Amino acid sequence: MSSTSFDPTRTRLSPAELRGRVIAITGPTAGIGQALALECARYGAEVLLLGRSVRKLEAVHDAILALQTHDGEPIAPPSIAPLDLEKAVAQDFDTIARAAQERWGRLDGLVLNAALLGQPMPIEEYDMPTWVRVMHVNVTANVALTQTLLPLLRASNDASVVCTSSAVGRKGRAYWGAYAVSKFALEGFMQVLADELEKSTVRVNSLNPGKARTQMRRQAYPSENIATLPDPATLTSPFIALLGPQARGTTGCAFDAQPASSASSPPSSIET
Repeated sequence: MSSTSFDPTRTRLSPAELRGRVIAITGPTAGIGQALALECARYGAEVLLLGRSVRKLEAVHDAILALQTHDGEPIAPPSIAPLDLEKAVAQDFDTIARAAQERWGRLDGLVLNAALLGQPMPIEEYDMPTWVRVMHVNVTANVALTQTLLPLLRASNDASVVCTSSAVGRKGRAYWGAYAVSKFALEGFMQVLADELEKSTVRVNSLNPGKARTQMRRQAYPSENIATLPDPATLTSPFIALLGPQARGTTGCAFDAQPASSASSPPSSIET
C-alpha cells in the first residue's frame, strides 16, 4: 500500500491534465458521474461512457461534444457503451472489453461510480430482494467489470481505478442498510486489488465526494433543501487528480473530496 502524502484536494491541475488518456466511467448520466464525464473531457481525456440508458448516454455524449477543453484544444469525441449493471452477464462485460481493445488497446482510467441507494431502514426490516439487488449492482457487478477490464488497464503505462465511496462505507450508520454495507465492501475491494497490483502500473483508490446536489441525495433526504448543497461539478477536481499523472504511486488510499461533516450533520454519503 502507498504511504504517500498525495492529497487530491490540494493538487493543482494543468489544463491538459488528462490529455491522451482513455477513461471509462460507470453511472455517467447523472450527478457526480455526469459532472465527472464532462470534466474528464474538458481536461483532454477520451471518455468511455458506461450506462444503462442509451438516450441518457447520447445526451451526455452530445453535451461533451459541445464543450471546449481547458486549454482550447478540440474535445476528444466520447464513446458510449450501454451496460445495465443489474442485468449484465459475463458476455456483456466481454463485449465492452473487446470493443475497447480494438479501439484503444488499453484503458488509462476506470471510475466505479454507478450505485443504487436501496431502502434506508433498519436491518431487521430490510427487504432481502432489495438487499441482494443493491449488493449486486454496487459490488459484484463492479468487481466483474473491473476484472474483465484489468488486462486493458495493465496495458497502460499509468492506469488508475477510482471507486466512488461514501462516509457510511467507512463508518457504519443506522438505517443505511445495504448501501452502507456495499460501500464497505467496495472499500475492501479497493484495498485488496491495490495490494495485488502494487508492483504494477495500475493504482487503485477510493474517493468519497460527500453530500452533493444529486437525485440520489434527494431520494435519501426528501425534506432537505438540496439547493444548499454543492453542485456535483464543484467536486470533480479530486477525481481528476487521482486519474491524472500526479497521482502516480498513490494506491490503496481512501480520500474525501470535502472536509468531514460534524457529528450532528446528516451523513455525507450520497453520490452518483
